[in-house]
Amino acid sequence: MAKKIAFLTATEGIERVELTEPWDAVTDAGYEPSLLSTEEGQVQTFDHLDKAEKRDVDTVVGDASVDDYEALVLPGGVANPDALRTDPAAVAFVREFLLTGKPVAAICHAPWTLIEADVIQGKQLTSWPSLETDLRNAGATWVDQEVVIDGNLITSRNPDDIPAFNEALLEAVGSNGAG
Repeated sequence: MAKKIAFLTATEGIERVELTEPWDAVTDAGYEPSLLSTEEGQVQTFDHLDKAEKRDVDTVVGDASVDDYEALVLPGGVANPDALRTDPAAVAFVREFLLTGKPVAAICHAPWTLIEADVIQGKQLTSWPSLETDLRNAGATWVDQEVVIDGNLITSRNPDDIPAFNEALLEAVGSNGAG
């Protein structure tokens, strides 16, 4: 049975490629991706500001257990992590996941949720450039690199970084004994 990788999003504002390309990489590597969100039904992805496809939610994050997943992926988009950081169940799930030592991969604006979860003090990470001040104010060291790995935390800046992001995620999951 394939091990599950959780993808956590809000109900809308998800940058499509930051969900679908890591999802496909996880699937191609033999893992089972699972879409968690703040509500049942579907989530709306975007190509920047234009609506793209909808995706079916597998589990509401408030009903999910960190124990059921090998890794957590946090796609970006501006509205997506902004909404996630106001959802107590989503923030608690992210905090608990990072504290387990299992891989957590966040791209673009997704580190906003990490800030709210209060788990980045002393960590080195990257993000979309406009989050630099927010991350520094939360006690992190921000660097401008395509992928930054600090312990079990993997971060990237934008869709151009997805190949390196996917490679780091799959390497971390593989070294964590999954597969």
